[in-house]
Amino acid sequence: MVSTEAGAQPDPNARTADVPTSERAESGEPRSRSKRPGGRSARVQEQVLSATLALLTEREIETISVADIAARANVAETTVYRRWGSRTGVVSEAVMKLASANNPPPRTGSLAEDLTVLAKQVAMLISRPEVRRLLRAVYALSGDPEIDEARTAFYAARFELARDIVEQAQQRSEIGTDIDSDDVIESLVAPMYFRLLVSGREVTDEFVERCVRDTLLLFTGE
Repeated sequence: MVSTEAGAQPDPNARTADVPTSERAESGEPRSRSKRPGGRSARVQEQVLSATLALLTEREIETISVADIAARANVAETTVYRRWGSRTGVVSEAVMKLASANNPPPRTGSLAEDLTVLAKQVAMLISRPEVRRLLRAVYALSGDPEIDEARTAFYAARFELARDIVEQAQQRSEIGTDIDSDDVIESLVAPMYFRLLVSGREVTDEFVERCVRDTLLLFTGE
């Protein structure tokens, strides 16, 4: 039986006897196991996404495997599968991250200016090798469930960011409230995607400006 007499001192080893030395702080107390924000998980995610984009600048998407991505990121394949589920999952997230980076939805207070900024953002985005490879692949391999998923996710993310431009313009009475915001964005960017994917012609600054003018004329009459 353990003595409980007054004045008895607690065993200094009792609190940490079952805690490995490597997990004790200098004070002897067990280290906290709580995860720090932005810790290893965030670093691994950044490594994988960066590796995926790097591979997309070098190779066509259909030649890239999860094993390739894991090797480039210096992580286990299981790490990629646990977080993204498939090659398409990680490719989609990597490209969407690229698409949103440094491309905040414009808020100039003018529909014409907002559409101009957006059109220039799209033109710059689709000129990047990794994005061009993804877009060409999703059309060349249409019918592949994974590739179709990547295409849907990419466009859904882009339209979600751009939709507010039209809605704000409607609140300012610059465009009719009966107009579908997606119709406006489609009319703006579709010619650029056509040049990229079909005709192969360059998306020039003059062409981008024409896309803006044509969209404004179609939906505002100006």
